[in-house]
Amino acid sequence: MEFRSLENCDFETIFRGFERAFADYEIHFEKEEIRSILQRRGYNPKLSFAFFDGDEMAAFTLNGIGSFNNRPTVYDTGTGTAKEYRGQRLAGEIFSRSIPFLKDACIEQYVLEVLRDNHKAIAVYDELGFETTRELDCFRQTLGNVKFASNIAHNRSGCIVMPIDIALVASGQCFCDFYPSWQNSLESIERGQKNLIMLGAFIENTLAGYSVFDPVTGDLSQIAVKHEYRSRGIGSRLLCEVIKSLRTDFIKVLNVNGTDTTLHEFLKRRNIILSSRQLEMSFQL
Repeated sequence: MEFRSLENCDFETIFRGFERAFADYEIHFEKEEIRSILQRRGYNPKLSFAFFDGDEMAAFTLNGIGSFNNRPTVYDTGTGTAKEYRGQRLAGEIFSRSIPFLKDACIEQYVLEVLRDNHKAIAVYDELGFETTRELDCFRQTLGNVKFASNIAHNRSGCIVMPIDIALVASGQCFCDFYPSWQNSLESIERGQKNLIMLGAFIENTLAGYSVFDPVTGDLSQIAVKHEYRSRGIGSRLLCEVIKSLRTDFIKVLNVNGTDTTLHEFLKRRNIILSSRQLEMSFQL
C-alpha cells in the first residue's frame, strides 16, 4: 500500500472510502452530507492522508485546519479503515506519518472527538499520546416528542425573532457558557454559513439571544441567551422557531460541555434527551 496526502484526490474517491469504511456500521452517510461536513470542519486535502491500495483508500484521516482556543489546530474530521484492512494499525500509522507535515505547517495541536464507549479507539489514542481535555454530551429527539410550555406560542418572552448575519452571531459568543467544540465553533459556522440559518431574538432592538442550525441535517450548532434575559422564555421561543424550519423529523444538539448545567437543564425540560457521550482529546505537536 502507498501512503500519500489527498491533495490530488477527488471527492468521489473520498466518498467511496467513507462508504467502505462505515459499510458495517449503523450510521449511513449521504454524499452531500459528507461534502457539507468537510466544508464546515475546514477540510484541508494537502494535510489529509491515506493508505491507498491501487486507486482506492484502505484507510484515511481527513484533517480540518483552523484555530481552536486561539492556537493553530488540526482537527480529525473523519478517520476510517475499510473492513478488510482492519487490525493492521493503519490509523495510528497515518497519524504518526502525518506529524512532520503538520509541524511544517506550523500546527500546534491535534484535536479529535471519540465516543466514550469506543474503548478500542480510546486506547489507541492514549498510546499515541493524546490526553482527554473534556467530556462532551450529545442530545437527540424526534420533533413530535419535543415539549414546550403552552404559553410559548403566545410569546411570553415578548421578543421578536428574525434572521441575523454572522456578525451578530459573533457578537453573541459571550452569551455562551462554554467554549464550543470544533464543529460548532464560530469559525465552523463562518465556513458553512450559506447552508445554515441564523436567528436572533430581540427585545427593544437589543440582541437577547440567538440560534444557529442546519435545516437539512437537524443539527442545532449554537443556542444561547444573554445572562440578564434568561428565564423569560427566549430560549424556548428560539427553539420553537428552529423546529418550524427543520426539514428533518428530529433535532440533534452535539458536543455540549459535560460540566455545563444550563443547556443540559434546558434540553432536559424540552425532552431532548442524552443520546451519546464523547471525549474531546488533544495532542500537543
